[in-house]
Amino acid sequence: MELAAIEVARERIAGAAIRTPLVRLHVDDAPADIYLKLENLQPIGSFKIRGATNAVMLAPPSHRARGLVTASAGNMAQGIAWAARALGVSATIVVPEHAPEAKLTAIRRLGGQVRKLPYDDWWNVIITGRVDGADGLFVHPVQDAGVMAGNGTIGLEILEDLPDADAVVIPYGGGGLTVGIASAIRALRPQAKIFTAEPDTAAALAAAFDAGHPVDVDYRASFVDGSGSRRVLDSMWPLVAPLVDGAVAVGVAEVAAAVRLLAERVRVIAEGAGALALAAALTGKAGTGKVVCVVSGGNIDLSKLAEILGGAAG
Repeated sequence: MELAAIEVARERIAGAAIRTPLVRLHVDDAPADIYLKLENLQPIGSFKIRGATNAVMLAPPSHRARGLVTASAGNMAQGIAWAARALGVSATIVVPEHAPEAKLTAIRRLGGQVRKLPYDDWWNVIITGRVDGADGLFVHPVQDAGVMAGNGTIGLEILEDLPDADAVVIPYGGGGLTVGIASAIRALRPQAKIFTAEPDTAAALAAAFDAGHPVDVDYRASFVDGSGSRRVLDSMWPLVAPLVDGAVAVGVAEVAAAVRLLAERVRVIAEGAGALALAAALTGKAGTGKVVCVVSGGNIDLSKLAEILGGAAG
């Protein structure tokens, strides 16, 4: 991903996405100086508004006029629904059956039409980039170049606020967030390390690094619904592999503990994927020094949040 594409994307998404703060997390026994990039504060509660807006605005007007279509566990869906509402066109969203109700409610509130599929069928949409029976511009949630460039604007902001960052930890779902941010970091501060975080119930990238190529893993759904997958997309592997220094798999209970920590220390509400990077950093596997954790989103069901804050392990 070229730095120029990311810099132009920042201009294109201005007015839709906000410039989110980078704040210090003070934890006495942390293995590093931890900073939080609070993408949960975006208008849709997730970083996805960046990539969705950039990709849609890059498309010819005649294409997006037919309506927008995507496949998403919830946050990209909201980004596309937000863009569709701004353009006055329809949005059709294909979601996996286990998508949390908080995200589905938000999609419908923005005017999106939700279509549920079994996980395997939904994942096939991610692979093929096609939704049978849905007319409109399909915006791939991961491998669309415009999506990745929009995501990369996070990396620009991180280094503007913390020019001497030693590492950035990014929750890994399909790879679009990782490629975008890592491309910006590599271009501007190549000595900084890039780490990804996945739940150990769906750690496809960690398995791919172990094997040297994408492999199928035993996927188990959890409240960490926005990250992890059954397999790294073959199209994304050659983009991701050169950019990442390490893939960290984190237990679901550790992610729940990170959700509690964010709420208690900085009054931040994070969904499972949003707390993943912090959970990974707290293991020490992202190293020492100044470590930035991307809090990718805050769209968690309130009932699940209450359970976790009450001590549940996820």
